[in-house]
Amino acid sequence: MAGKSDSHDGQFVIQLHDASQRHYDFRLEVDGALKSWAVPKGPSTDPAEKRLAIEVEDHETDYADFEGVIPEGNYGAGTVMVWDRGSYRNLSDDTPMSEGLEKGLVEVWLDGEKLGGGYALKRIQGGDKPQWLLIKMRDEAADARRNPVSTETKSVKSGRSLDEIRREEAST
Repeated sequence: MAGKSDSHDGQFVIQLHDASQRHYDFRLEVDGALKSWAVPKGPSTDPAEKRLAIEVEDHETDYADFEGVIPEGNYGAGTVMVWDRGSYRNLSDDTPMSEGLEKGLVEVWLDGEKLGGGYALKRIQGGDKPQWLLIKMRDEAADARRNPVSTETKSVKSGRSLDEIRREEAST
């Protein structure tokens, strides 16, 4: 999907993670790490739908390319698929990403293979596991009729489904 400009601030990745509870991990590269949120229902393209995003620990940037099975007994055990990926741009000209995250509000422009356009992350609760809302902004990529979580179920990295990844990893 086309962004508003050619400049970008970093990579983003959304990984479908079939762990103890299936969820989507929304990750933004900020200051050399992947800032991460678990989004139980996955991202929406409908600005009217506000999706819960639970902040989780940062990951190393090379994890953005990981697709496979994390063995039982390890943190995050389960199957991981690269559901979407691309670059993003901070929409705030005067607030660096790290400062926006600290303040509890960032707005980014995604240029991904499945998702595009503006998305806002707004912190609604602090504490040990801060809770945020992931909200699609009103722009040309907004579409209340589109539901990519249920209709676009293959990996952008390998073209495989979650079940295919699980089966193929088990047979190796």
